[in-house]
Formats: sequence, structure tokens, C-alpha cells
Amino acid sequence: MSTTRPLTPRPRTPRPNTSGAISRLTAATSLAVALAVGAVSGCATAPASRPAKPVVLTASQVAALRAYGRGDSAFGLEVLSALCRERPGSNEVISPVSLATGLGMAYLGARGSTAAAMARVLHLPAAGQDLTAGLHARWALLRSLDRPGVVFAASNRIWADPSLPTRPSFAAALRAGYQAGLTRVPLLSQPDQARRTINAAVAAQTRGHIDDLLPPGSLGQVGWVLTDALYLDARWAQPFNRAMSGPGSFATTSGQVTAHYMNGGSFPVAKADGWTAAALPYRGGRLRMLALLPPTAAPTSTAGHGCPLPGLATLGALTAGLSARASHMAISLPRVKLATSASLRPVLSALGMGIAFSQQADFSGLSPKACCIGFVRHAATLDVAEKGTVASAATAVGIAPSAEEIRLAFDRPYLLVLTDSLTGEPLMLAWVADPAVS
Repeated sequence: MSTTRPLTPRPRTPRPNTSGAISRLTAATSLAVALAVGAVSGCATAPASRPAKPVVLTASQVAALRAYGRGDSAFGLEVLSALCRERPGSNEVISPVSLATGLGMAYLGARGSTAAAMARVLHLPAAGQDLTAGLHARWALLRSLDRPGVVFAASNRIWADPSLPTRPSFAAALRAGYQAGLTRVPLLSQPDQARRTINAAVAAQTRGHIDDLLPPGSLGQVGWVLTDALYLDARWAQPFNRAMSGPGSFATTSGQVTAHYMNGGSFPVAKADGWTAAALPYRGGRLRMLALLPPTAAPTSTAGHGCPLPGLATLGALTAGLSARASHMAISLPRVKLATSASLRPVLSALGMGIAFSQQADFSGLSPKACCIGFVRHAATLDVAEKGTVASAATAVGIAPSAEEIRLAFDRPYLLVLTDSLTGEPLMLAWVADPAVS
């Protein structure tokens, strides 16, 4: 059980009544679940400078949208668990809703067994026109997230090589479900130029927090890139007093370290299945962060084991307990600044989406020339401090063209061999170092 020592406490200010169950909060778990909770709301909103109109929903529409939130939460927890197994003991932060959006756009172009596999992994609650209608309703609801005290914006886009056909029906489905526009860039002929264009757009959409989503060389033989980017700047409804913040001990898997704790407040607390959760609301009452502490007997994140995560039933029980007449207490929460960037192809394949990356994939709904997913890149940042939270996330899904559309470009020095195909006799050999010189 850790304690904290305020750096410069004010006179006559009582020390907050911290609970050991809360003060040793595990950063990776709390932050990832906080983003998973955001998935209940969706993936994009209007810019802060243009307040959205109020959205009126029926009870059945709210229930349907909550099904999307549960699906995105289940998907996000599975991805986070896989990342923890790959990199035990490290901090991890992801945006389930960003990932679900990027892959969801690709799903709209998938057919047959490819679509079925993606739907299972993404935990999609609907299909066909019902899915499109649900995505459209989610978009309408998301436009109301941006409000005083909360800046939330997102943008979805499909980038296509001009030499490849994109089905109008696919582009229309992306506009209807994700408000995604189509932009043509030279992905095949000038991939590095296209990469810089896409990265610049993502950097602008995330206010500079993610400026290199696609690393050099990542766009080799890719005909389409589907991107999602989001940005959040939310202020706490109850800001922490910086004067009460101070260092304290934090138990990691490799020993004790010193964390910088934010102390104070009176927050709802609930318990279920050994887990203890606190709810930290943001201004406006729409968003909140859940900080969840695992059971004391939970296995630590070591080689071969993922970080301990709650199941959906436990998460639901904690959420219900926090929404009911929960007890309140002061908490000690570490101030953290996290960033993750990863290629998720191995993780998604292990979860059951392998066919989407193979030559057996069917993305004919996107284009008659589309082959399969070439890569999935994801990056996320999260800064939790006394005044509130700043977060950003971006996902890029690259779709490769079919083999006959892949162009082999001799754009560097190369060898020419002129032979008799019957005997293999070499009639001519040439090394072309500079084709501009004749």
C-alpha cells in the first residue's frame, strides 16, 4: 500500500483520505479502459468552433448505440491484453474506437468469409443496412460531444491511388456511416510523397500529437489507405489542486518506483469481483474516466502473461455501481503521459482476422482490384494531469491491390540480362546505373 507526500501543502489543508486500493492505480489498465469507455460514445464530432445541435434519441436507438459501445469495449480489451502479452511490464494506451473505425471502414468493403471473420473480431452488433444506420446514428450522437470544457474532434478518410478504381458504392457507404471523404494520392507511383501527405493530415487532425503514423517505407505496394484520427481535450468537473500533488511510491512488477500523485476530490467508488473502480467525470457530465484497480491477488504482467483486465460483465457491474448510489472517497491518482505506436497485424491475426491479410481475402466490395489488408498501424497518446486529460489517436489500414495491379518500378540501379531462353546463353549483360545518361 503506497502513500503520498504533498510537495507544498497549504496551511490547515487536511491530507486527503486516500485508499490503498486506489492509490496504487495501475496506469496501463486504467487508461486503456478509460478509452474503451469512450468507445460507447463513438469516434468523431464536429469541430469545437461549431457547437453541435442537440441530438434526440429514442430508447431503442440508445440501446442500439450501447451495443456498439459494448462491442468496441470487448474488442479493445482483447487488443490491449494481446499487447500486454507481447510487451509485459510496459505501459500501453490504445483507442478502441479509433481502431474499430479504421477496421470498420475496411469491413464495409469485405465480403464472404473475410467479412465474417472481421465482424467476429470487431464484435459488430449488426450487418448490412442495420449497420450503416447504426453508424449514421452514432455519428449524429457524436456531434454533441464537443461542448464547453470538452474539445473532441475526429476525421475519417479514404486515400486512393488514382490508377485504381474505387467502387462508388463503397465510397458512399463510408460517407454515410463514417463521414469519410475520398482523396487521391500517388500511393503506387510516389509512395513516400503520399506517406508525407497522409501523415501531415493526421498530424493536423491530432493537433500535432501524432506526426508520424506511417513510418518510412510503410506504403510499399498499397493502393488504398483508410485513416481515422481523433483528438480530445477535456477538463475535469473537479480539478485536482496542484498544491496537493506530490511524490509517492508505486509498485511495478520489477520493484518500487516514485510516481507523481494527484490527491484529493470526492469521487464515486464501486467494487465488483475484486476490482475497485473510481469515476472521474469531465465537465458537461457526458464523459468520464474510470480508474480501475485489479484484485490484490491478480497476476502481475510478466513474460507470457497479459495485464490483468476485467471481463465485460465485471466492467458492466462496476459501471452500474458507479452510476447508482455509490460511496465517495478521495483518491490518489498518478499523473501520467503515455504514448504507444504499433503495427497490429500480428495481434489482429492472432485474434482471428488472419484471412483479411492473406491472398484469400475478399475486398471486392471496395474495388475489383483490391486484394487484402497490407498493414494496420495504430498510435495513441494520453496525458492525465490536474486540470484534465488530453488524448489523441490515429489508425491507418492499408489495402493492397491484386497481384496483377502491383507495379515493379525499376527506380534504382538494376541489371539487364538478354538470354536465349532455350539454352540460357547470355547474349548481353548490362548494369544501368543512370538511365538519364545515354
